[in-house]
Amino acid sequence: MITGHTKTLAILADPVAHLRTPQALNARFEAEGVDAVLVPLEVPPEALGAVIKGLAGVRNFPGAVVTVPHKTAVPAFCDALSDRAAAAQSVNVIRRRADGSLFGDTLDGEGFARGLEQVGIPVQGKRIFLAGAGGAASAIAFALAERGIAALSVANRSLDKAVALVARLAAHFPDVTFTTTTDPAGHDIAVNGTSLGLNPDDALPFDPETLSPGTLVAEVIMQPEITPLLQAAEARGLTIHPGNHMLEGQLSEILHFLTREDAKEEKLT
Repeated sequence: MITGHTKTLAILADPVAHLRTPQALNARFEAEGVDAVLVPLEVPPEALGAVIKGLAGVRNFPGAVVTVPHKTAVPAFCDALSDRAAAAQSVNVIRRRADGSLFGDTLDGEGFARGLEQVGIPVQGKRIFLAGAGGAASAIAFALAERGIAALSVANRSLDKAVALVARLAAHFPDVTFTTTTDPAGHDIAVNGTSLGLNPDDALPFDPETLSPGTLVAEVIMQPEITPLLQAAEARGLTIHPGNHMLEGQLSEILHFLTREDAKEEKLT
């Protein structure tokens, strides 16, 4: 039952029909006895600033989850960012402070890395191919680099964005080899960090036929659970890792960040 005491949260996206976070997080609220509700808001990019400014003025609004296509636009509307959000230039959670100021963080990377770990897939020493240089991809790149991967190759339709991401990564992780490439061959794990796969007529983010035998193919797309990329990878006999693992890996962190007043805001930028 929603009352005047209920924490009213939002997920900002465009579109919202494919979202799975509201179902998962609201179920977690109910299971853990948290008096909160997460509501999907379909916000076009041109309205994003006005919506965030309005929500900052709502006293019973503790914060929001942010997803496609807004993750890289939201940092500009935050008053402070975590170090990882500033480095990745991506935000997927916003907390409203008591004074109305907004603090942004990114949990995508942690969720993705934990999702791999939870099914027994280590990343230390691995060679990673990452399609995408946007919000989720950037957060994933930083989280994997923190866990001691050997190398990361970034592919992106806009080469400038890939080069900029590699430069930011290299400044933080000098022991990891970073490159830009369009060739996914020769890697241990190949990750789709783009939105390609949300729509049935999307092109594949990379060609599974070019992957080396034994490569793990991982997704960030959660709906459909088995994307065309994962279908093609399975047809080649490759191991797949659906995007729902990333959500499961960060649900507890999202819940704590949005509903607990004692959630830390370390390493502010």
